[in-house]
Amino acid sequence: MTIARSQKLPAFIDAESFRAWRPASPQWLPIALDIARSHGLDTSAPHVFGTGTNLVLGLGDKLILKIFPPLLRAQFVSERGSLTQLAGRLSLPLPEIAAAGMRDGWPYLIITRLAGTLGSEVWPSLPESQKERVLRQLGETIAAVQRAPLGPLAQIEPRWDAFMRTQMQNCRSRHERFGLAPKFLAGLDGLLRDAAELIPMDAPPVILIGEYIPENFLLACHDGEWSLAGLFDFGDVLTGWRDYDLLGPSAFMAAGRPGRVRSLLEGFGYSNLDYALKRRLMALMLLHRASDLNAHICIEGWQEKANDLVEVQDLIWPG
Repeated sequence: MTIARSQKLPAFIDAESFRAWRPASPQWLPIALDIARSHGLDTSAPHVFGTGTNLVLGLGDKLILKIFPPLLRAQFVSERGSLTQLAGRLSLPLPEIAAAGMRDGWPYLIITRLAGTLGSEVWPSLPESQKERVLRQLGETIAAVQRAPLGPLAQIEPRWDAFMRTQMQNCRSRHERFGLAPKFLAGLDGLLRDAAELIPMDAPPVILIGEYIPENFLLACHDGEWSLAGLFDFGDVLTGWRDYDLLGPSAFMAAGRPGRVRSLLEGFGYSNLDYALKRRLMALMLLHRASDLNAHICIEGWQEKANDLVEVQDLIWPG
């Protein structure tokens, strides 16, 4: 304990240098354990999580410690605010905040650990009917989150209109950088013109998690049926137009399968998949803060199956 208290968490000037340092857990694990002990917690069975953005340590099977570097303090604010605002508002379990604090300028949260199996471990092997079932539940969960009042999350930056304007300005250069094929880049200007009309900029905002993907939810099996069992990771929350949160499940999970797409949209509350909705979703997918179509659309050979962005949207959202 004396050694840990003599060590300090370092300062980083950019996210890249932090990412390079993060995997060296022996450099920060003693400090993390000291934080846990300062709250009277059992540190006999720690588990370092190798994935994720921040420093994440499991404390037995009940608690998780998340430590955020100062340059990612916005993620701490987002996570703490989201868990506080959504507490008791969903039927789906969420982590509960057990403690919060600061160490060497690094904010941290101690949260409860949810039961279940990580979605990414189960999703690929689920039968088609159960994939549709989970996607319907996911659509219902997104809608439930969006019914919650914003509370302090209304102050999170960037605001939706400013965020969208920035994404539109940088859209072409981003997708050129990620190697989007010229035949798709050719349709960008037209799509962005449509986006300005199709994407509401001043509608009442809702809570946007941004990453409803298998790495961020848990599943559990009862009587042979897999269901959503928990939701976690709220570090990238925005507020804005509701359709934005359909993009992760559409890209990573629906795979252009009509039954899956229908289940997701019906769970969310959409009964009619018309051209305007497809066009809006396609625009939002290109404008998403993590957008990289080549890496994220899980339809095998989609680049060869489509000749332009209109055909891409019909592949992703058939019907």
